[in-house]
Amino acid sequence: MKRRTAVLLGAAAVAAAVGITAVLCRPRQDTVLHLGVFSGSYWGTPNGSSYQVLDDAISRFESSHPGVRVEYESGIPTDEYSEWLSGKLLAGEEPDLFFVLPEDFGLLAETGALAPLDWLIDGQNGLERSIYYDACLQAGLYEGSQLALPYESAAMVMFVNRTLLEEYGIPMPENDWTWDDLYTICRTIATAQPDSTQRDYGIYGYTWQNALYANGSTLFSEDGRQCYLSDSRVTAAIQFVQGLNALDAGYTVTAQDFDTGHVAFRPFLFSEYRAYQPYPWRVKKYSSFVWDCLRMPAGPEGGNTSELHTVQVGISARSSHTELAWELLCSLCADEVTQGQLFLQSQGISPLRDVTENTALLNRIFAETQGTSTFNSAAIGEIMRTAATVPQFAAREQAVAMAETAVSGALADNASLTTSLAAAQREIDLYLQNTG
Repeated sequence: MKRRTAVLLGAAAVAAAVGITAVLCRPRQDTVLHLGVFSGSYWGTPNGSSYQVLDDAISRFESSHPGVRVEYESGIPTDEYSEWLSGKLLAGEEPDLFFVLPEDFGLLAETGALAPLDWLIDGQNGLERSIYYDACLQAGLYEGSQLALPYESAAMVMFVNRTLLEEYGIPMPENDWTWDDLYTICRTIATAQPDSTQRDYGIYGYTWQNALYANGSTLFSEDGRQCYLSDSRVTAAIQFVQGLNALDAGYTVTAQDFDTGHVAFRPFLFSEYRAYQPYPWRVKKYSSFVWDCLRMPAGPEGGNTSELHTVQVGISARSSHTELAWELLCSLCADEVTQGQLFLQSQGISPLRDVTENTALLNRIFAETQGTSTFNSAAIGEIMRTAATVPQFAAREQAVAMAETAVSGALADNASLTTSLAAAQREIDLYLQNTG
């Protein structure tokens, strides 16, 4: 009996030892951070390595955070990303942090899906807000609280058909050009047509909303509670674009007219310039004429201000790994290595001042563009320092549609623009107050 007891005790001891060893040797489970991201470029331009910058940033983050793993679902197209994210949010399965498209920020902020970042920004492992361009950081503000950090931006610039200007003996405008300069050039082209079956035109796609930013105004307040449609600067922008369109004598200029070299100017996002200036894309996109870029023309009450669009990254309000997610967020949006790589490989502009104005990086970017370009690194810095962020809020899409309908109706009916816009503003303000 004693021998049997001893054997059992010995077996128990061995089993206990084996059990302890198994526990001690069991691999520790990693903390997993989930990231929501889309594939390709938000700007709709070619991007063959959309995950490379992200994967490299994640690799550096994981190396400096042992026991932490970052996972993301690949292959979600940009135009399906908003719906994918909405589904995850409704199911309570959203990632710890996720990319925020410009058009989604207002709704995500209003529904409380994004965690406030102010306490993290100002905390021990925080960051200086001054590292960003003001307009980029402003894109993530909601009711005075920072809800996202900027990842990549693109500003509106003016494409110029240099070949067409030369045909009319018109010198290339400077980057500090004005509405008067634009109108004079467009009028010259409209009134001095060469003998040809194909007419030429001054401008395509330039809207009163493009113009109002350059005239020192905006359509909505930052909080989306008030419309400024009847502001005199907005009215002047509408009248200016109306005057430009009148030069075309009733013809509606098309994108094809520009693509085939018969239009002098067209506003585009800077990402288009980055994508299509370098060879071989330059000859594939616009091969029949030499083209360049300028800052947007300044209105009489504003400056050469460009409308800015910014892709951001935010943290889920329901994440159980908020501080780790914050550190990854900084690795993506505030790290100069990540942002420098993004600036080189993507088509946007880094929201970090020290990256966008880095001479070595800019030299590499502009080495790929045409040598005759007047659009240089100094212009990029000026664009970003003076850019205007489009206010984003949940009711914005409908409010913009109401404003556009009101402007179109007033112009079509030859009604008093001031009276019509004032009435429309009251209606839009009421709508914003009821939906706010």
